Amino acid sequence: MTDLTGKKIAFAVAKEGIEQIELTSPWEAVRDAGGQPVLVSVEKGQVQAFNHFDKADTFDVDDTFAAADATSYDGLVLPGGVGNPDALRTDADAVAFVKAFFDADKPVAAICHAPWSLVEADVVRGRTLTSWPSLQTDLRNAGADWVDEEVVVDGNLVTSRKPDDLPAFNEALLSLLAPA
Repeated sequence: MTDLTGKKIAFAVAKEGIEQIELTSPWEAVRDAGGQPVLVSVEKGQVQAFNHFDKADTFDVDDTFAAADATSYDGLVLPGGVGNPDALRTDADAVAFVKAFFDADKPVAAICHAPWSLVEADVVRGRTLTSWPSLQTDLRNAGADWVDEEVVVDGNLVTSRKPDDLPAFNEALLSLLAPA
């Protein structure tokens, strides 16, 4: 069993538009492995998750991008949802936070539409990754090699396409956070 005891993992989200299962499933995987998931967003308060386009639960924010220090985290998870990464890529503090994990060569996991944030942070050039199919042109234009696979691991980056891929995504994420 994977042991993430003592590891603090940032989950980066916008104010709303987060695909709930893409937040809660990896969150529970990190927590169940003994890690500390931390919800980081654009402002304090709560964020609104969705089940596709229908409002779902709200979640309390632990930290903000402006105040958070990427060096205090062991990894980063970027949940999808169409609106979530679209909003994140317009927030300079969020983009800088994401880029800081790549600059420090720390594990990053992005699912579904979340790679939009990676495009904005200019960290996909020369990497192989996957995403929701509608992002493939954006990713290729940003220099990535896009593939249609359940999960792709490229160095310290894990990507998956959709909620159905969560079991493989979570397994790859945990393996990256706690290498054998």
